Amino acid sequence: QVQLVESGGGLVQPGGSLRLSCAASGSIFSIGTMGWYRQAPGKQRELGAIITGGGNTYYADSVKGRFTISRDNANKSVSLQMNSLKPEDTAVYYCNVVARVTISGGSSNYWGQGTQVTVSS
Repeated sequence: QVQLVESGGGLVQPGGSLRLSCAASGSIFSIGTMGWYRQAPGKQRELGAIITGGGNTYYADSVKGRFTISRDNANKSVSLQMNSLKPEDTAVYYCNVVARVTISGGSSNYWGQGTQVTVSS
């Protein structure tokens, strides 16, 4: 199985920055797309940013230009640098990884437990 451990959430003032990190561990054969999703109170979970195995990135319009996603393949980790944070960025942020655990098996989606980001003065 694959375990994802997130870190870096917290309380920050509007205009501030936070960096989220997510490390994957377990019996992993390969990792494909990695990403960050978020869920605000009373809303559905939405995509924040993803990065493919080849390093291509995609950002939701709401975070484009402010957030930067990156990955470290050697350490099986993905990070999200969040700058110019706004109150509307307040949400639980979830790490997502598409991974294969065996050479012959298919890919599956794995989720972290979530980390709270609160942007408030």
